[in-house]
Amino acid sequence: MSAVFHFLLSIILIGGLSILTSSDRASIRIRYVLQLLIIELLLAWFFLNSDIGQGFIAGFAKFFDYLLVYAAAGTDFVFGGMMDANLATFFLRVLCPIIFVSALIGILQHIKVLPFIIKIIGTILAKVNGMGKLESFNAVSSLILGQSENFIAYKDILSQMSPRRMYTMAATAMSTVSMAIVGAYMGMLEPKYVVAALILNMFSTFIILSLINPYSVKEEEDIQVSHLHDGQSFFEMLGEYILAGFKVALIVAAMLIGFIAIIAGINAIFSAVIGISFQDCLGYVFYPLAWILGIPAEDALKVGSIMATKLVSNEFVAMGYLKQIAAELSPRSVGILSVFLVSFANFSSIGIVAGAIKGLDEKQGNVVSSFGLRLLYGSTLVSFLSAAITGLVL
Repeated sequence: MSAVFHFLLSIILIGGLSILTSSDRASIRIRYVLQLLIIELLLAWFFLNSDIGQGFIAGFAKFFDYLLVYAAAGTDFVFGGMMDANLATFFLRVLCPIIFVSALIGILQHIKVLPFIIKIIGTILAKVNGMGKLESFNAVSSLILGQSENFIAYKDILSQMSPRRMYTMAATAMSTVSMAIVGAYMGMLEPKYVVAALILNMFSTFIILSLINPYSVKEEEDIQVSHLHDGQSFFEMLGEYILAGFKVALIVAAMLIGFIAIIAGINAIFSAVIGISFQDCLGYVFYPLAWILGIPAEDALKVGSIMATKLVSNEFVAMGYLKQIAAELSPRSVGILSVFLVSFANFSSIGIVAGAIKGLDEKQGNVVSSFGLRLLYGSTLVSFLSAAITGLVL
């Protein structure tokens, strides 16, 4: 009963905040919103409670375990002594595998397996979400390719998109995560919550965008998607994806070093001046939101602090803090918070998404930059909705 109460409270809050900032309330199609919500609830129950769903997650996690073993072979060759001595563990065992997974994605993209999967799933999604095929394709391709690489698939048609469609495209990229770093997440969170979040965030994105940014797309306006890297040789593509994966690993490492150092410094200043850390202050701000999601009151302050940390820094920093205190939290709190953390919804992603688009089309990049905070607002509501649904079925 308590879980149902918190879920209903969450839905009222999230729905209210979405409608309050809607660009066109009259165009909201409630039928599609309810339809998507029911589908998402069933999927959440399936993946987190049913034996078949749990089996699927176990298989998916085992697949990534194999990938990480293969990735370790390359890492061990270059950094063998360091791995054996358990030095630089996070970089070598969590971040370096991103390079291998990125290369694998490039191969599947090159041999046209991923475009086929994206088209099939996108077409199915377009029938249930009330959006255009382009938006549905984008949701799937963002999940697989990531928030930067994804937009290359649309480089030839970016200039034709309206500001409304650009908001949807950019918000979707911020609300999902790249398949290339899923293995890294699984090294920090329980795999079942990572997999569940991948699915839930996709549907939560459709729901929130249907409320915040509603519009209709006519069939003749539904722009088709081009292919990534057409005309490249196999080894040219492979080298590009390997370097892209290495770049991502280095960027994540740099962001972690910078943000954790800054947060440590700010915590020290706050502790010296007012007697509590900066993260504790953020915890008090997010405490009511954590409680509304169904986090037990005794955990809400710590969970709120980690939620806020993710927003102002990134998900890896927040996952690191969760890993440190997971034993102090209830399993329910860990599950809800884990799903909340699996997304790119943070301040730094505004610049990443806008920069990626600007590199392809400067005008559209400026359009995306102009609604940067609104992007963060929408993608954060997506994370809250996915976490609220998780709280109902746990």
